[in-house]
Amino acid sequence: MTEALKVLIVDDEGPARSRMRDLLADIAQEQPNELVGLAGNGVEALRLLEVRPADVVLADVRMPVMDGVELARHVARLPAPPAVIFTTAYDQYAVEAFELAAVDYLLKPVRASRLADALHKVRKAKPAGPEVLAALSSRERKHFSVVERGRILLVPVAEVRFLRAELKYVTAGTVDQEYLLDESLVQLEEEFGERFLRLHRNCLVARDAVVGVERDGEGQWVVLLKDCATRLPVSRRQWPAVKQALKL
Repeated sequence: MTEALKVLIVDDEGPARSRMRDLLADIAQEQPNELVGLAGNGVEALRLLEVRPADVVLADVRMPVMDGVELARHVARLPAPPAVIFTTAYDQYAVEAFELAAVDYLLKPVRASRLADALHKVRKAKPAGPEVLAALSSRERKHFSVVERGRILLVPVAEVRFLRAELKYVTAGTVDQEYLLDESLVQLEEEFGERFLRLHRNCLVARDAVVGVERDGEGQWVVLLKDCATRLPVSRRQWPAVKQALKL
């Protein structure tokens, strides 16, 4: 007997969640499934996944708080990530992008036969990794994610004062705490170039967190941060660009 897939539905519209739940019930004979929860956005979905793991997440692309693509990027970092199937009203150009990235999708209004096909594909397909999902997103994430003991800890990007490369991880520093991100500084700079400014080859600073600069005891320029005791050195090479960016 085919094992039932545990499914989480994520959509900000109640009627859409109800319709998807009904469709799952309709195809249960053909594609055995078990509904593990309903969520209205990506953050709610992550909290549900902590207590009720899923094999499949049916995620609307456009949602408030956290959209479907950002949700997929976070869950892809879990030790045993669920497959993510997007539900979308995007036009054909966006659909082609999903196909090229090997990420499945369902066009709204979703048909029962198409949902059954998608679940069948999940049983055989390998979930898309973070890099593939990053290529689908044209917008900055609102959160960084840290996986601790199988749980995803969300760190709001707006609270991060600096990003500093250390060995194979990147430290994200806030006013109160530091977090280790399993991402590269180069990729983070590409994604958040408008928000973060490079100080030297190992460090980026949040532009709106800078309150001033001064020289340290060795005559090197350091950046001072709002509500944060950390002082970040600026390399000689980057100083002209930093000076111009901060309008000093």
